[in-house]
Amino acid sequence: MAILGNIIKGVIDLKGTLTSDTNHVEAQRAVLKQLLEKAKDTQFGTHYRFSEILESDTMLSAFAKTVPYFDYNKINEAWWSKLHEGESDVTWPGAPSYFALSSGTTGKTSKRIPVTDDMISAIRESGIKQVFALHNFDLPADFFEKEIMMLGSSTDLEENNDHLEGEISGISASNIPFWFRSYYKPGEDIAKIDDWDARVQRIAERAKDWDIGALSGIPSWIELMLQKVIDHHNLENIHDIWPNLQVYTSGGVAFSPYEKSFNALMGKPVTVIDTYLASEGYVATQVRPETDAMQLNTDSGIYFEFVPFKPEYINKDGSLSQDAPALTLEQVERNQDYVLIMSTVSGAWRYLIGDTIEFTDIERAEIKITGRTKFFLNTVGSQLSVNKMDDAMQKLEEKFSTKIPEYTICAKRGEDDEFYHFWYIGSEAENLDNSEVAEALDGFLKAANKNYKVARSKALKGVKVKLINPSVFHEWSGANKKKGGQVKMERVMGEDKFKEWETFVTQN
Repeated sequence: MAILGNIIKGVIDLKGTLTSDTNHVEAQRAVLKQLLEKAKDTQFGTHYRFSEILESDTMLSAFAKTVPYFDYNKINEAWWSKLHEGESDVTWPGAPSYFALSSGTTGKTSKRIPVTDDMISAIRESGIKQVFALHNFDLPADFFEKEIMMLGSSTDLEENNDHLEGEISGISASNIPFWFRSYYKPGEDIAKIDDWDARVQRIAERAKDWDIGALSGIPSWIELMLQKVIDHHNLENIHDIWPNLQVYTSGGVAFSPYEKSFNALMGKPVTVIDTYLASEGYVATQVRPETDAMQLNTDSGIYFEFVPFKPEYINKDGSLSQDAPALTLEQVERNQDYVLIMSTVSGAWRYLIGDTIEFTDIERAEIKITGRTKFFLNTVGSQLSVNKMDDAMQKLEEKFSTKIPEYTICAKRGEDDEFYHFWYIGSEAENLDNSEVAEALDGFLKAANKNYKVARSKALKGVKVKLINPSVFHEWSGANKKKGGQVKMERVMGEDKFKEWETFVTQN
């Protein structure tokens, strides 16, 4: 009998029964007030008159009118760069203990995003919320005695003056509570291995020593790790070595493009729970099984605003026009794409995180990630968002009985000087015809997006597809950034980057 598991499950169930529903609108008002109060005497708070905003009868709108939008480059040049020169009390009291390094999906150069002790606490609070939400998933008691494989970036953080630097997943893993360490795999020694291939090799070698009940990590890298374990032990599927694996916590990207390839590695179904941990904070987590949408963490150190995702509000570099309207949680609508704006306990203010979301349930503050501001393809009016592209990939999987975990696209002129969408699609199938897939893809996108259909009848000449092995996408990420961690494949590329990509594909 799972004695410890029954105790833990009992505590979680009791907590779930006693916890009342959060009033997310009120929680957000309280968070903004707390942020302004704590930062009012910082350089940023003084400059933007936080004390006056706090005295306003319309605090939320006064905040939006007074403080401009910031992307990383803008806030780093004006404010965060001072932190690297030894200044303190810049955008948040004191100096940050960590900087999260993030090249994201758009380039080699790492951003250095401050992570304060207050943010570490906020991430931990949101993590505890996620644990208690397991009450809704009705997992068996013995699940709570199993180990958890967290595959993030290295926890061997780099010292830089008076702070540590690394990816957010490595920073978070290095701060796990002491009581959780006996559950945490691959353990501190392996987690510190910086080289991703070497770390995964050690995981494969040790896999038989562990009783894994849950996985956590970016889908593409989790899949590669699972395949390595399967190959190393000559298994049919991962349940042959981890028979008690019951939960996968995805994060950072939509899981749907990876669903088919992920399930192919399983011996039986597992519960998939989506989460949304970014370098700037723990944004949202799925709290109930009836939906794959995630609930915004509205009471844990982040104040959210939402800009309608329309071409007239987005500059060519993906930044926001300063006259773009920002809505509060009280003002949003369902099924509308929004640019996500965050103000946080790490001293990010009205910060463009780069993601777009839509609300599926406003009262519950539940969202889905729909794409990236820089991955919105609007050449010649096609208006394709990443979620529409993901949907099309799933339809191709069904039509051609294949798995498509990765893809990328560029809109550019062909040899005839006409505009085309050039797609590279990852599939191991050997009998697929590029032209046949292109025709089917074009048809799916026309049916799903009226703007695309109109563009195809005018300036968008056609679709060109090249099928390649999915491993090429992983090697591209490894060559341009770093394998594992928070690294994600860029879904849409500009022409200069696409030239580099095509050269890389030819050479590999």
